[in-house]
Amino acid sequence: MSSHRVVITGMGAVSAIGNDVDSFWGSIKNGTCGIGHITSFDTTYSQVKLAAEVKGLNSEQYFENRDTKHNARFMLLARIAAQQAYHSSGLDTADFDRDRFGVYVSSSIGGIEVLEKSKESFSATAPARVSPYLIPSTLVNLASGAIAIDVQARGSNLPIVTACASGANSIGEAFHKIQLGLEDIILAGASDAAITPLSLAGFAAMRAMHTGDNPDRACIPFDSERSGMVMGEGAGILVLEELEHALERKAPILGEIVGYGANCDAFNIVSPDLEGKTISKAINKAIDDSGVKKTSIKYINAHGTATVLNDKTETRAIQNVFGEHAKDVLVSSTKSMTGHTLGASGAIEAIVCIKALQDNFVPATVNYLKPDPECDLNLVVNKGIAQKLDIVLSNSFGFGGHNACLIFKKWQA
Repeated sequence: MSSHRVVITGMGAVSAIGNDVDSFWGSIKNGTCGIGHITSFDTTYSQVKLAAEVKGLNSEQYFENRDTKHNARFMLLARIAAQQAYHSSGLDTADFDRDRFGVYVSSSIGGIEVLEKSKESFSATAPARVSPYLIPSTLVNLASGAIAIDVQARGSNLPIVTACASGANSIGEAFHKIQLGLEDIILAGASDAAITPLSLAGFAAMRAMHTGDNPDRACIPFDSERSGMVMGEGAGILVLEELEHALERKAPILGEIVGYGANCDAFNIVSPDLEGKTISKAINKAIDDSGVKKTSIKYINAHGTATVLNDKTETRAIQNVFGEHAKDVLVSSTKSMTGHTLGASGAIEAIVCIKALQDNFVPATVNYLKPDPECDLNLVVNKGIAQKLDIVLSNSFGFGGHNACLIFKKWQA
């Protein structure tokens, strides 16, 4: 079967540190932390006080209010990021086969805020009070469906739900679909908006959340004082396109995706395989898929959630894979700035990787103070650094044992 090269020709981002790719990347380079006290609901009775909320978003730049009135927040964020990606790629003015144009946009938790609000108005004796938009607003696949309508993409539409690996899996599966010649273009990524009372209470009950009150010491991946993740919200969308198709229409080429590895721990529904053996295999799968040498990978955007188990396990996996070279590979977790955007994280971090390759810049893990001997990686902390980059790796792992690793390459004609 033929194998096609796949490039990135457009990107869109909505996050706590920027509502478009340029402002988002500027904040990443400056080490801006988007974590603060929650403003979207009263936290008086909530264990969780901090989150990384999207700020100052103007949806009217992209849609009329009537077009988004009944969208759950995750749908709105996804549609905005998709519009950015679609327009930046030049697809809005291009003539191409829309039957070979797909959308793989995921979410881990969907429209949970709509479900919470609907339960408040629901009564067993008056069920008709429930909005007819309840189901279309909560189903995880409907961001992908809405985007397909927005951009008239009539190819395959596959929202892949693998918890916090959703965005990375969506990009990886889209990459292989185009590589096999089954589609020409796919909008791929994910969106999540789970800063809600019920969602945060559920994560806190699992002891997965940071419950302190200091934003500067909240999300601190690989730091010995880390105590859990901080919820973020946002969306990241990439336009993946077959190389010859992109060249023919003179599309802007931002980078190339060359490798994808995915597997499952089959260990525990919420805990990683503590030895990192399965994660190691996923990284190796991505490397084998790409055909690059391990020593050519100079930067790893880590999953790095600031939970005790994830950071320690990911460290072991990286050391298992890279051996002596592990001390030379730069590592950071940009969740220290964006918070953990759940399924969207892998897509948002893919954008970080593409921009890092373009600018030869490695972003930092911010607010890092106290090293953990069990996380003895070559960490870039507090301030990003200039570094020539040709190949980078991005890791994403999700509840259920889902592992997804992506390898990106600097574009060279």
